[in-house]
Amino acid sequence: DLEMAFNDHYFEVVDVICELFEYIFENLYKNYSKEIEVVKAQYPFENFVFKTPVPRIKFSEAVELLKEEGFTQNPLKDLETENEKALGAIIKKKYETDFFLVYNYPIEARPFYSMLNPEDSNYTNSYDFFMRGEEILSGAQRVHESEMLRERAIQKGIEPETIKDYIECFRYGSYAHAGGGIGLERVLKLFLGIHNI
Repeated sequence: DLEMAFNDHYFEVVDVICELFEYIFENLYKNYSKEIEVVKAQYPFENFVFKTPVPRIKFSEAVELLKEEGFTQNPLKDLETENEKALGAIIKKKYETDFFLVYNYPIEARPFYSMLNPEDSNYTNSYDFFMRGEEILSGAQRVHESEMLRERAIQKGIEPETIKDYIECFRYGSYAHAGGGIGLERVLKLFLGIHNI
């Protein structure tokens, strides 16, 4: 997992994550091309393709892209697994990349500590990164104000007293920050286009 403070916008953290993955992908090809070819000889797969800048798809845009291809996706619910895979194929066709991110997920799809989108409180300042239509990282700007955190917990049905220490640690001030959890085993699996590792 990673967490990082930012100055103006949570996309500063998204930028760092994009650069991290670009570095990983470039160096896998650069330093491990022989090993990749050995795996490919036994388990044939299509080479993983990525572009810079990484395509950033707003959740509402992802819903529309799915709709255009005949898929149903509730704009206020999390992406269904089938729709994530379909979106991966749509993005591959449209942008010629296996790597992209979707941002501004609905409030229903995120935990209480995800910061609400200031332009539309039905959505959050959150993001998921995808490889070949499967999520490899989920993250968000975190709520860093104690009273807002308390209110969000109540909205999600969490008794604030049960997370009192967590809420209190923000009472004395915190930087605006964001982060995410990376599934590195999924990154390797999807980079190699295999079913499991």
